[in-house]
Parts: sequence; C-alpha cells; structure tokens
Amino acid sequence: MNEASAALERVFRSEWGRLLGGLVRRGGDLDLAEEALQEAAAAALDHWPQQGLPANPAAWLATTAARRLIDQARRRKTRGDKAPLLALLHPVAGLPDEREPNRLEDDELRLLFLCCHPALSEEAQVALTLSAVGGLSVEAIAAAFLAQPAAIYQRLGRAKRKIAAAAIPFAMPGDRELEGRLAQVAHAVYLIFNEGYNASSGPAAISAGLCAEAIFLARRLARTFPAEPELVGLLSLMLLHDARRPARLDPEGDLVPLEEQDRSRWLRPQIAEGLELIRRALGLRQVGPFQVQAAIAALHAEAGQAAATDWQQIALLYRVLERIARSPVVRLNRAVAVAMAEGPEAGLALLEGLEEHLETYRLLPATRADLLRRAGRPDEAAGHYRQAIALAGNQLEQRFLEKRLRSSTN
Repeated sequence: MNEASAALERVFRSEWGRLLGGLVRRGGDLDLAEEALQEAAAAALDHWPQQGLPANPAAWLATTAARRLIDQARRRKTRGDKAPLLALLHPVAGLPDEREPNRLEDDELRLLFLCCHPALSEEAQVALTLSAVGGLSVEAIAAAFLAQPAAIYQRLGRAKRKIAAAAIPFAMPGDRELEGRLAQVAHAVYLIFNEGYNASSGPAAISAGLCAEAIFLARRLARTFPAEPELVGLLSLMLLHDARRPARLDPEGDLVPLEEQDRSRWLRPQIAEGLELIRRALGLRQVGPFQVQAAIAALHAEAGQAAATDWQQIALLYRVLERIARSPVVRLNRAVAVAMAEGPEAGLALLEGLEEHLETYRLLPATRADLLRRAGRPDEAAGHYRQAIALAGNQLEQRFLEKRLRSSTN
C-alpha cells in the first residue's frame, strides 16, 4: 500500500462519519453525499501521489467532496430539477477542518440519529449506521448481521430510498423521539466498535482507528445524554475491552487469547475510567444489557491474573444478560463462562441447538472445539477447528485456529 492509499485509509477509518455528516448537512441527501465523498477519495488517489499529502487530508477530502456536491447541484439546476442541493451554490466555506471540532461532532450525531429514524426497520437502522457513520464495507456489515452481502445491499438501498422519499430531516430528534432511537444508536455504535476490535475479514485482527471512532461516539453520546445509564455502560464496556488491546497480539503479530495475555500491558488508566463509569451507571438502578456486559468486563479487568478471574460471578451475570437480552450469541458467551466455572462438559451442554441460529458464525465451532480440547476430546475438537477456519474471514484468526488445530492433532 503506497503512502497516499495508507493516508486515505486512515482518514476514512477515523473521519468517515464526520465527513459524511458535514456533507449531508450541506446537501440534504445521504446517497449523493456518499457519492461525492467516494469521488473525492478517487481524486485523492490521483492527486496525492503527484502533489504530496495535504497538511490536513480530512479537510482536503471535505473541500473536494463539497465541490462535487456543488457540481451535482448545478447539473440538477440545468435540468430544472427541484433539489435541496441548490442551497450549496455559495462559496465553499465552513467546511469541516481542525478549527471546527464542535461542528464535526454535531454533524456526526445528527447522522447517527438520521440513520436510526423509526421509519426504518431496526435492521436497516443499524446497517445504515454501520455504513454511513462507521464507513464499514457491505461485507463487514453482512458479517455483523450473519447475513449475505447481497441482502445487505438491498437493505441499504431500501433505507436510503425511504429517507429520500420521506424527506427525513438531518436533525437531532425532539425529547419525545429520543427514547425510541437511543437503543438502536447505541447498538450501532457498539457494532462499529466490534468490527474494530474483532475484524470480520482482512489481514489485521484489530483496527485501532475504528475502535477509537466508536469510543469517540460513545463519549459524545454519554455527554449529551448523561442521565441514560445504558450509554454510560456502553462507554464503560468499550473502554474496558479496548484497554486489553496492547496485549492481544504477540511480537509476531499473532492473536493472544485472554487467559494468556500479559496483563501488565493492559491500559490501566483506561480501566480505571471504565470501572468508575460502570459504578456510576449501575448506581442509577436502571440495569440494561450494556451495563451487564460492562460489569462482566470489569470482573476480567480487576483480575490481576487469569487464575484469579471470578468465573462464577461472570457466569451469573451472563445468565442475567440472557434473561434481559435473549440472543444465541449471549448463550454462546454464557457457555464459555459456565465451562470455566463448572467444567467444559457443562459449557458444551449449553451449546446444544445453537447451530440453527449461528450456522455461519465462526465463533460457534471455534468455541465448541476449544471446550472439546479442554475436555480431553482432541479428535472431536479437530473437526470443529476445521469448520471454524473455513468460516473465519480474518487471516490472523485463521492462523490462531490453525495453531490450535495442530496442537489438538499432535
């Protein structure tokens, strides 16, 4: 990857949502804003190698994309179309750059709430947020939904058409609408974090930029809505997970499982902030799924070594989580905790029947293989490791599973 491509990827990973939000504010059309930003990216790949990287790549992209919107507006005016883009026909000013951090943040929040409008289905809301705010590929979104990319293309297309047809405003909702949208907004932000923390495909297991972007959004949400304990819990959960990032890869760049990580490398100031946040959220006595998950992450963070982990308490919390947020993935995670607390056979029993819900989810066969390995059944484990390898799209994850397969067959 050359310098221009690497710089463009960094900007898109960290600035996509804010750049797109600014363009939607200016043009009022999500689809055209995405098209303009993509055209600006193509122009960057043409210009940056010859002219050198601009001092502020994000501002360069914003300016170039805004000019593309103006060109679109002029073409529409020539054709006699009625289009809100005509309002763009003024000098390019007030573009997102390093001097306007508050405008950037507000635009991104507005984009979040636009994507999570109740006129859209819940699945469409989250998919659109992952695409528009997180800048995730259709393939990554499909992995998050355990769906086929073609289905996600259709879902995104329908959502954008509905936004355009209904003239859904690019604005923060009123107080009465907030409650209905916050849960979906939080869910979408968490999926952006998950894609950064456990990349669904590609050569890298972790995207620090995507994790940082999700944490930025969660901080902004928690500051904007301080009385919402689930948003505080969401931020706590992300901080506690992200604090492990320095220990998740060994010197060769291979994945290190939680129980083998060097905990001295965990980010202690970030852990302290996460612990304080979850205590504050739970003190509001409106327990929700993100708070329970943050409490689980806190128990891991407080254990100085793997052997000191309170697996009994973690298993109990997963039972609570399954009761308030029923999901086959929650059951899968609960099975791991129960296996650590009561033995691998107890965990394997909880995995029964999950195949019909998680047929293409690589962590199901990977978990079953690991529990079979712990139970002293390596021959059975091998087949499930092979299945997990076939389903894994991330190359580091495949390499980790191949190591486990070799150790189970030797």
